[in-house]
Amino acid sequence: MHGERQSGGNDWGNPAPAGPNLRMLQDDSSPASRTGVWVAIFAITMTFLAFTSAMVVRQGSAADWRHLALPPILYFNTLALLVSSFVLEVARRRFRRSLAGAEGQRAAALRALYSTLSLGLIFIAGQYVAWLQLKAAGLYLASNPSSSFFYVFTAVHGLHVLGGLAGLIYVICKLRDGTLRTSTLKATSHYWHFMDVLWLYLLLILRMKL
Repeated sequence: MHGERQSGGNDWGNPAPAGPNLRMLQDDSSPASRTGVWVAIFAITMTFLAFTSAMVVRQGSAADWRHLALPPILYFNTLALLVSSFVLEVARRRFRRSLAGAEGQRAAALRALYSTLSLGLIFIAGQYVAWLQLKAAGLYLASNPSSSFFYVFTAVHGLHVLGGLAGLIYVICKLRDGTLRTSTLKATSHYWHFMDVLWLYLLLILRMKL
C-alpha cells in the first residue's frame, strides 16, 4: 500500500497526494475563502448602490445634467466579459475531471484559465479605449455631472476587475504547482461572475440615466 502511494501520480507529473491530502485538495471545507469573497461582494454591492443613489439624486437636483452617448466599444467589452465567464466555467469542469484522473484535463483547464485572463485584460483595455473616445468628444471627468459619473462607475468597476485578474493569476499559479484547491477556484469564479453581473447592471444604469 505504501509503495503504491509513493508511485502514484497525477496527470501533470507531480506526485499525487494520498489519502486525506487528496480529499483536502478536492473538498476543502475551510470557509475562509468563501466567507471572504461573499463579504467582498456585499461590500462592493453596497458601494455601487450608494453611487447609483447619488447619481439619481444629482440628476434630479439641478438642470445642468447633460445626456451623453455611450461609446459603442462598451458593448464589445461586455461580450468579452461574458465570454470570459463561460470559459472560466469550462476551466472549472476540466479541473474537476483532472482531479478524477482524466488524461489531459489539467492542461485544458490551464488553457481555459489563460483564456479567461486574456479576455479580462481585453475588457480592461476596452474600457480605457472608451475613456479615450469620450475625451476625443470633449467629455472629461469634470465636464458635466453625467460624464463624471461615467468615469467614476467604470473606473471603480475596472479596479475591482483588476482584483479579479489578480485572483485568476493566483489560481493559475496554484494549478501549475499542482496545489489548487477546489474552494479557491470556486471563490475566484464567484467573484469573477459577480463582476459580470455588476457590469451588466452598470451598463443598464448608464444607458438609462446618462
